[in-house]
Amino acid sequence: MSYLAPSEFVTKMVDAGESKIYMSTRDTLIRAYMAGAILGLAAVFAITVAVTTGSAILGAVLFPVGFCMLYLMGFDLLTGVFVLTPLAWLDKRPGVTIGGILKNWGLVFVGNFAGALTTAAMMAVVFTYGFSVEPGAVGQKLAGVGEARTLGYAEHGVAGWLTVFLRGMLCNWMVSMGVVGAMISTTVSGKVLAMWMPIMLFFFMGFEHSVVNMFLFPSAIIMGGDFSFGQYLWWNEIPTALGNLVGGLAFTGLTLYSTHVKTGPKRKMA
Repeated sequence: MSYLAPSEFVTKMVDAGESKIYMSTRDTLIRAYMAGAILGLAAVFAITVAVTTGSAILGAVLFPVGFCMLYLMGFDLLTGVFVLTPLAWLDKRPGVTIGGILKNWGLVFVGNFAGALTTAAMMAVVFTYGFSVEPGAVGQKLAGVGEARTLGYAEHGVAGWLTVFLRGMLCNWMVSMGVVGAMISTTVSGKVLAMWMPIMLFFFMGFEHSVVNMFLFPSAIIMGGDFSFGQYLWWNEIPTALGNLVGGLAFTGLTLYSTHVKTGPKRKMA
């Protein structure tokens, strides 16, 4: 699969982070919008497969198709830029500032949310024949997922909020491994295989992904989920995004950078 050594692909990670900070606002928004829209479609595809077949694992096995498509097209997820852009700052790339990083995160968040919301609205029309009938089994499942992953956490108070945060950390540990996976091979098949494995794991384990949730929860509200947009933000999106940031950067970005770019001094032989 034309595998690249860690020292090579981690340098590519830093280069990618730098390029995203310098990308125009227009291009950043377009790429983020398309990423959010495609990932939302992948989420509803996986849920449809799980509902119609009764096999949750099959839905998880097939969900990564959306992730692979959007990264092969060069689109950007918030979970990815959380990991890549700070590395360019740590590497002291010229002109890279904290302000530039935060601006990139903000633009990608807006683009991802707009894309995911577009897919949610389109699928709601599809599931209800233009809101002329009640949503079917898939629509009801979406509504149930939204309630369980907002009100379900809210029932546990601070412990629930902490649980979402940790699930967000674990999620982007795996998702960022998928982002890196796209860089460790020079062939399409190699990239897809490297991306597929960690994405399948996060989805089946029910970890929390901020961009997937940008589709799931607005979609659930449209489908009749009994919770508010404010409850979604406080009990899911905010702790999930923070967990995604910490988990992806701590477990993937900083560890790879610190040991493959900023390596420690070699040991002396006795």
